[in-house]
Amino acid sequence: MTGDEVDVARRTAAAMERADAAGRGAGVRLLDVGPGRARVAMTVEARHVNGHGICHGGYLFLLADAALAYASNSHGTSAVASGADIAFLRPVALGAELVAEAVERAMTGRSGLYDVTVRDGDAAVAEFRGRTRQVPGLAPPS
Repeated sequence: MTGDEVDVARRTAAAMERADAAGRGAGVRLLDVGPGRARVAMTVEARHVNGHGICHGGYLFLLADAALAYASNSHGTSAVASGADIAFLRPVALGAELVAEAVERAMTGRSGLYDVTVRDGDAAVAEFRGRTRQVPGLAPPS
């Protein structure tokens, strides 16, 4: 990994962060990004809790998807999710500090495969696998 690759990842992530109203509205925070990887966080607040008193799975998916987005766009070419699935491993309580870490597993042509682990401290609470497609004609965030 070169300094130029890291710089591209950081500049792209900064532009995405400025433009991401959905993530900002949900309280997603970018912690770290590099070529093919990203870490984001979210504190579980009352607005994230479902009728069972635990974090709604949709917010866990959103957090994992945000990590996927930063990781898959880190190469400087616009990429969008083409599919994803998630396994919820354990309930998440109000006040939990969640961290989602995305790692690129494969990049073939314009298609990428990413694994994202969502953790509450040391405990994995969800595992997410996302597939992406680079879309060169899509304007990159600026």
